[in-house]
Parts: sequence; C-alpha cells; structure tokens
Amino acid sequence: MSATVLEFALMAGALLVGGAATGLLAGLFGVGGGAVMVPVLYEVFGFIGVPVEVRMPLCVGTSLAAIIPTAISSYRKHLSKGMVEQDILKVWALPVLIGVIGGSLIARYAPAGLFKTVFVVVAGVSTARLLFGNEKWKISDTLPSKAVMRVIGVIMGALSSLMGIGGGQISNIFMLLYGRSIHQAVSTSAGLGVIIAIPGALGFIYAGWPKMDLLPPGSLGYVSLIAFACIVPSSIYFAPIGAHWAHKLPRRKLEIAFGIFLLLVCLRFFYSLVTGR
Repeated sequence: MSATVLEFALMAGALLVGGAATGLLAGLFGVGGGAVMVPVLYEVFGFIGVPVEVRMPLCVGTSLAAIIPTAISSYRKHLSKGMVEQDILKVWALPVLIGVIGGSLIARYAPAGLFKTVFVVVAGVSTARLLFGNEKWKISDTLPSKAVMRVIGVIMGALSSLMGIGGGQISNIFMLLYGRSIHQAVSTSAGLGVIIAIPGALGFIYAGWPKMDLLPPGSLGYVSLIAFACIVPSSIYFAPIGAHWAHKLPRRKLEIAFGIFLLLVCLRFFYSLVTGR
C-alpha cells in the first residue's frame, strides 16, 4: 500500500469514527456534535497539510454542513418522544438566524485565532457546567421575557456559527438555568441545531470563497465535501441511537465523560493559540 493510499485510509477512518461520535453526542446531549467534529477535523486537516490560516474556519464550516442531517435525525427522534418545547424554538428561530448570518459575515474577515478563542471560552463554560453543575445552578423556574430570549438567541446563533456547533452546548446551559429538565433541554436543543446548521453552512461557503486557492481539493468555500461525505453517513446512523440512550442511561456519568473530553479539547486549542500549531 502506497503512502498516499495509507494516508487517505487513515483520514477516512478518523472521519468515520468522528462521524459516529458526532451522531451519538447529537442524540445524547442535544448538541450538533461540532464539539467532537471540529477538533477531529482540525487534526485531520493538519495531517494533510491544510494551512493554519484557513484550517479552523474550514473545520467550522464543514462541521456546520455535517450537522444538518445529524440535527434533523436527532430532532425527529426527540420530537417523537414529545419533549421538544416548540414555543421556545418559535421565539428563538429568527433571532438565532440573524446571529448565524452575523457570525458568517465575521468569519469572512476574522483571523483564525478568533474561532479558537470562541471555542475555548464557550466549551470551557460547558465543561464547568458538565463537571461541577447540579440542581442548585438555577436562576429561576420561569423563562425571561421574549425580548431577553431574542437577544440570547442572536448571541447564541453568532457564537454557534463561529464554533461550528448546533447551539446545544449554549441552549442546554440556558434552559437548565431556567428550570427546564435535562430531557427538555436536550430535545429542544436538537431542534435548534437545524435552525443554526443550514444557514451557517451556507454562510461559511460564502465566507471561504475568496480563500479557495488555500483550501484543499474538494472544498466549497469553508466546507470540505470529502470530509462531509465521510462523516455524514456514520453520524446519521448513530444519532437516533444516541437519542434513544438519552432517555435510558445515567446522565451524570455521560455528562462527566463529555466534560472531560471538552476539557481536553479546550487545552488543545489553547495550546494552539499560544504556539500557533
């Protein structure tokens, strides 16, 4: 086996495994799976020599594109369980869309370090909640006004699009702080991923168009079609399995495991910010 074929096989294998983990997490935690997909893609794209200045936005854009089918699959499964709060999604839909569009415009001109910084900060907050949070971490049993919810929606959309996630990490924390159960938060966040991923992926195609000369073959703006083709099948297959487990398995153990993983990812990207690697 030639070195080139071996490298491609290793890359495809890593992407398939990353897609499976993405699907499971999408179902288990109501996240789009970008928290797993982005770091996996970062290492894979580094392995094949994608320049540092476009590597992170390529990871984010590809993650958003791959989240689309995963989020739809996860959302449909949770919807069948009757736990999705459609009223919250209706309030958030337009503000989140506005935030995603704004994040995509920022992505066109932002330095690579911005994407890593946003990832580290938001994932760091999620890590703290997963590892140390409990029922006492609550602001109120009643959601804030619709005006406040809309402002939160804009911020959530912008941050999610810059991280390459479906918004579940942010919306889960918000809903738990306002008295919603973990199952309600997870199920509703799955629907939010659909709202974020579609315009987010289109926005990153637009944002990466001027950098096509730096991007690897098979890229459409900041979306790698090759990575998309490898990740999506396994993520779609495993998303309903994760959604099923979400209603069966002890959530505390799952939260600790995911929190440790996010902590390692934060440390990896912080190292990259410091060293430029």
